Amino acid sequence: MPELPEVEVVRRGLAEHAAGRVITQAEVMHPRAVRRHLPGALDFESRLAGQRIDAARRRGKYLWVELSGGDAMIAHLGMSGQMLIRPVGSPDEKHLRVRLRFADDGPELRFVDQRTFGGLALDDMVEVDGERLPEQVAHIARDPMDSAFDQASVVKAMRRKHTDVKRALLDQTLVSGIGNIYADEALWRVKLHWARPTDRLTTPKAAALLDAATEVMNEALAVGGTSFDALYVNINGQSGYFDRSLNVYGQEGKPCTRCGRPIRREAFMNRSSFSCPRCQPRPAS
Repeated sequence: MPELPEVEVVRRGLAEHAAGRVITQAEVMHPRAVRRHLPGALDFESRLAGQRIDAARRRGKYLWVELSGGDAMIAHLGMSGQMLIRPVGSPDEKHLRVRLRFADDGPELRFVDQRTFGGLALDDMVEVDGERLPEQVAHIARDPMDSAFDQASVVKAMRRKHTDVKRALLDQTLVSGIGNIYADEALWRVKLHWARPTDRLTTPKAAALLDAATEVMNEALAVGGTSFDALYVNINGQSGYFDRSLNVYGQEGKPCTRCGRPIRREAFMNRSSFSCPRCQPRPAS
């Protein structure tokens, strides 16, 4: 699943290539792509026609564009969703699901999704802590790159929990944007095993972990995010390169770049967690 850096790359592309443009036609090619829009495909198409895209926004891993009618179009990228800018008349992608055409007759905005786990939906905006958010995103916490992110409050909330530290990092109602990749990388940087109980973290260690998550996500963002295959791309279809800089995630059996021990993979929440057995020893039960 794309995490904060990958979603931010797409948001920046939408801000550059779609903001300020008026939609003349929305065309749903596959109904599953708008299944989260409960009124259905025809309602989705009719409500978008004539609306201007005013801005592209993000909170954590959640992406949307603000529309001139006062509502928002949320883009759930899922495992393979792509928002692509393509010239008018260029061949349709095999897995094209939704097409937006604009009044300026310029490049189209296309939603392409091979596995159809993602989708688009229109949503009302609500005010939360002085900020307008889509209703579906109202419960999501601020992310570490948000200027209003309150690290001290997050540290306190994390230490009050009795859970594995990685579960806390992945809890989008506590801190958003961090997924499996950047959680593993941040834990490696501060030498914590994913199973360390949060209530056994010191305040400085918890703060250092959030700093490490912010640092690694900024580094990933600088090179376009992490792309393991052709499904993770920016709005122009280009891949990111942070996979070349990963220290533990996906590195099972390779030597730790800090101590040389082979990286281990452990089962975690129906997924995998990667760590160094020497640098990140499992906590005593």
